[in-house]
Parts: sequence; structure tokens; C-alpha cells
Amino acid sequence: MRKNIRGYWLLSWIGLFANVIALPFIAFVVSSEDSWQVANISVAVSLAWPAAIVGIVASAGLLAERQWGILLAIIALSMALSGTLPYAITRLVMEGEFFGISGLSLFVAVLNLLGLVYWCLPGHRRIRL
Repeated sequence: MRKNIRGYWLLSWIGLFANVIALPFIAFVVSSEDSWQVANISVAVSLAWPAAIVGIVASAGLLAERQWGILLAIIALSMALSGTLPYAITRLVMEGEFFGISGLSLFVAVLNLLGLVYWCLPGHRRIRL
């Protein structure tokens, strides 16, 4: 008998849609003309796009009920968190704007942190998919 963990399916689908939507949004932010264009390109190419791709693969693994999907979800969330949190903090300090890309980056970092806590719960290691 399989033990279901609350929120597994909902977060798997949300992760899939969020990562698919993130790809064009990242391209929009990179193509915007502002003083942060070099930083935007470097963060997008080095962390944001790879994290979104790994997130899509992780969501597919979670929806297929594979154990490696949980591991990839943890990796993708860690990659996204390592990019969005320093970017948001730096942009908040330098620009001083809370609304806009800075606030959105901070909000995404908090969501990634909450997702990381959820997928690291011990209950995910106890079930057999």
C-alpha cells in the first residue's frame, strides 16, 4: 500500500507550469534595456535557464512517480535559490525598489525556499514510488 504525501501532485504540476513559464520570462528580463543587463545575462545563462530546465525534468519525474524526481527537484530549487536570493538582495540594496524585478526576485526566492523545505521532508524518503 502506498502512502500519499499531502501536496505532492499539486506541487508537481505547479512546478511544471512555473518552470515552463519561467523560460520566456527570463528571456524577457534579459532583453530589457536597463543598467543591469550584463548581470541579467550572466545570471540567466549561468543559473536561471539551467535551473528551469532541471525543474522541468524534475517535474516530469515527479509526475511519472520516479524517486529521482524528488532529487532533481531539490537540485533545481537549490540552483534557483542560489541565483535569485543574491540577485534580489543586491538589486534591492543598489536600486532601492521593492516593487518590480527586485521584489519579484525576492518573492521567487522565498517560494523556492519553501519548495525546498517541502521536498526535503523526511516523508518523501519513506515512501516507495
